[in-house]
Amino acid sequence: MNKNTNVVSLETLSCSAGWRNYYFVKILTDDGVEGWSEFDEGFGSPGVGAVINQLAPRIINQSVMQHERVREDLYCATRPGAGGIVGQALGAIENALLDAKAKTLGLPCYELLGGKIRDRLRVYWSHFVSWRAGRIPHYLPTISDQQGVREIAREISPRGFTAVKTNIWLYDNGQIKGWAPGFGSPFSPGLNVDRRVLKGLREHLEIIREEAGPNIDILLDLNFNAKTEGYLKILRELADLDMFWIELDTRNPEALAYIRSQSPHPIASCETLIGIQQFLPYLRQQALDVVIIDTPWNGVWQSMKIAAVAEAHEVNVACHNFYGHLCTMMNAHFCAAVPNLKIMEVDIDRIEWDKDLFTYTPEYDDGYLILPDRPGWGTDPVEASILEHPPIKAHGLMGQGRTQSHT
Repeated sequence: MNKNTNVVSLETLSCSAGWRNYYFVKILTDDGVEGWSEFDEGFGSPGVGAVINQLAPRIINQSVMQHERVREDLYCATRPGAGGIVGQALGAIENALLDAKAKTLGLPCYELLGGKIRDRLRVYWSHFVSWRAGRIPHYLPTISDQQGVREIAREISPRGFTAVKTNIWLYDNGQIKGWAPGFGSPFSPGLNVDRRVLKGLREHLEIIREEAGPNIDILLDLNFNAKTEGYLKILRELADLDMFWIELDTRNPEALAYIRSQSPHPIASCETLIGIQQFLPYLRQQALDVVIIDTPWNGVWQSMKIAAVAEAHEVNVACHNFYGHLCTMMNAHFCAAVPNLKIMEVDIDRIEWDKDLFTYTPEYDDGYLILPDRPGWGTDPVEASILEHPPIKAHGLMGQGRTQSHT
């Protein structure tokens, strides 16, 4: 077997995932090995695929065994525009190279990361309520009122899960409505938090707690939906509730450090950052309790480096994972190998054809993801199924005008 297996082709593929699209990189080596990764263009990142395809010629004839060298070569070619869409493209290519390298060696990807520390990964059920209420009719059963929230909360323990994460939901005569001005739903660029929002959010969390019971961990994601003053209002309103963490996004590390200093709950953040340099100011400011790393955006190899820097600052990490099953497995290998893991994000509510798009789907047991030992990431996209579900034009955040959106 040629241990300098070279790339002979790279292509991107995409398919419909109901309200958004899934995107994939496929590389082929001269030994016939296929390396896959999943990336995204719907979470505020249009054009990642175009960058990947533009960079493809630089990857041809490069060895998948030298993924660090390939990544650095691509970084040199894109340095003036580093980060953002370019950074996500480099991450997607790195992840496909890792898959091809591991398959060439007949190993799971976690072996490339130093080996697994854990076989089982505690997960939280993400977008709890949010998918069924905000992306109708893609996730069933749909939720339109308070009773629907009560019913899904009663599912948690019987299905074996021990933690859930929800978003900002309000109630009007029992009917549920999302509130996400940071994503333009509603369009309110001031991002002001009023009494109605505070009352509704508290009611939402109390309903979940009432039905789920005292032993379920509840996480709340505020996203980019407020400014410092608004986040502080929310934290004061929820001060007496039992929360696993409050997650929020801000571009200002000093502001986040101040918010954390005033918070009775642990603070998680940074899911939209790329590269160690972007994470460092938040860590130096001691601005957060949990660093969230998007491994599809950063690349799993680079994400291990970010996690190591977080460990040096006595901070644990979690992954940002709300994409397809391939992304879940990419994140799982990262979570298995990284020492300072807090918990893993997964979406339990899935679109109807998710199971057909991948060779294997994640396996859960008592609130844990069971790590497979198959080579590479442990699952591949099924190209025939991808072709059966062509991508949609109005997708993700860009298409959210037709539906409520939370990510």
